[in-house]
Amino acid sequence: MQDRSRSKISVDDMKKRLQAAGDGFFYPKAQGGVDGIHNHGGIPLDSDPHGIDDRNKLKDKIERAWENSKLNDAIVKDLNIKPEDAQQLKDNIKLDKEIVLQKRKEAEEKRKAEELEKAKQVNKDHEGHPGARGGEPSDPSVKAKRDHVKDMMLHAWHGYEKHGWGANEHRPISLRPHTGSIFGAVSLGASIVDALDTLYIMELDVEYKKARDWVAQNLNFDVVFKKKAKIIADKLLPAFSTPTGLPYAIINLRSGSSRNYGWASGGSSILSEVGTLHLEFDYLSTVTNDPIYREKVMKIRNFLNEIDKPNGLYPNFINPKTGKWGSQQVSLGALGDSFYEYLIKEWLMSNKKDTVARAMYDEALKAIIDKLLHTSKTGLLYFAESKSGRLEHKMDHLACFTAGMIGIGAEGSDDEKRYIELGEGIANTCHESYIRTATGLGPEAFRFEGAVEAKSVRQNEKYYILRPEVVEGWFYMWRLTKKQKYRDWAWEMVQALDKHCRVPGGYTGIKDVYRVQPLQDDVQQSFFLAETLKYLYLIFSEDDLLPLNKWVFNTEAHPLPINGVNPAASPE
Repeated sequence: MQDRSRSKISVDDMKKRLQAAGDGFFYPKAQGGVDGIHNHGGIPLDSDPHGIDDRNKLKDKIERAWENSKLNDAIVKDLNIKPEDAQQLKDNIKLDKEIVLQKRKEAEEKRKAEELEKAKQVNKDHEGHPGARGGEPSDPSVKAKRDHVKDMMLHAWHGYEKHGWGANEHRPISLRPHTGSIFGAVSLGASIVDALDTLYIMELDVEYKKARDWVAQNLNFDVVFKKKAKIIADKLLPAFSTPTGLPYAIINLRSGSSRNYGWASGGSSILSEVGTLHLEFDYLSTVTNDPIYREKVMKIRNFLNEIDKPNGLYPNFINPKTGKWGSQQVSLGALGDSFYEYLIKEWLMSNKKDTVARAMYDEALKAIIDKLLHTSKTGLLYFAESKSGRLEHKMDHLACFTAGMIGIGAEGSDDEKRYIELGEGIANTCHESYIRTATGLGPEAFRFEGAVEAKSVRQNEKYYILRPEVVEGWFYMWRLTKKQKYRDWAWEMVQALDKHCRVPGGYTGIKDVYRVQPLQDDVQQSFFLAETLKYLYLIFSEDDLLPLNKWVFNTEAHPLPINGVNPAASPE
């Protein structure tokens, strides 16, 4: 490396000359205080890491300009600098950049090591929390099926670990990260975060600890889990700064600027998104003793409770500026689904004390039953969709979650037996959508049109992407009724997944469930680890594993503790 002490003109001196020369040169004037910050090596560093990025981009720009001699000519001719001094300045800029990058690398490695040590100190996460582990069945045949599901999880996990580690999802056939999903190409480890509690309850300790350590090192916040959740939530808060309190769908975490999807009706927010924050934000306020998160979601709920609903129904789109409904589309599938789910689950998580949530759920469900529930010619129950008052007799795979939602909401209703039967009817219809295919796996959507019942008729609805909603409904029905058919159906699903979706690198979705040998889509979705495999494992477990009187599952099957009966709901 060159000895910088021999330089006749320092980088800082040259920077001042360039600044004095005017806007035609590259270095901007330094903002207040930045030049006074140094690291332990004595190299001036920007306190903002993005400032380092900006400075290095400027230096890259200078180097590129130097390559085509423009900057060299400007410095030599316009500033009357000797050619040898100009070359020395060029060398110093390159060296300064290398030192800054090396120091930044060392600081990042030190931070990761410190976070890893903090994570290792968490020897028994959730120790003493009721039902976080266990549930081993006494029946050997049931235990064998549960163990098989655990092996499926290991296979899926090890495929991701080997071929997509750190990425959001991976491609189990081409054996590489998957960057085309909703998460995009930024490596946030969505599969790791989604799989954490599944690994934990399956007692896969080696895999769990590796996942936990990755979160500690790479999500670049403070302390494991709780503080990270708070920091993420704080970064989301600017999206709630609307006249109604209804948040925008998309936020830039760095700038805080927010907007809605361009395709959403008239700049609207989406019902399922604005309504699917309640459990998490409520719980975060409980464990952090910070009311801001609960206040945000309560404002959303209060607003939706007070405005007029067409025929008692909640359309899928609502404008966060005006508070007016967008297009009059109502669905229990995509865009609407989890709004209703979170009303009844908020009541359950409050230990049945949140009477407003319960009342909103009851009123919404009655309107849905009155306007959208239908029975096919052969007696299959299903929820249609409404589009500007016109019914479309289609049910999404996503809407099959309603079997479980209606089941867990039966207690405390005005007719528990009726609602259990309704939940069972929906669970049966969704099972029919599976067994009427060539693969034993259900389509993305199925219809009831003429002689067609519980089958897809459109090619763009025939795919299966490892979704969990059907087995989710069966899990709840098993817990509530103990009817053997739900375990039988779950085992049929396991066998179908192994036959059509299992590949050497994990599990893949398929493009047409009606083909005996369907094409595969080469994507292992993160929710397969979070939900599908978790519900399959739980249906073959005893009820003391995550008992429903102590835990509530959020829409991604992550368990949250019930207030007043579960010590995990208390601040630590």
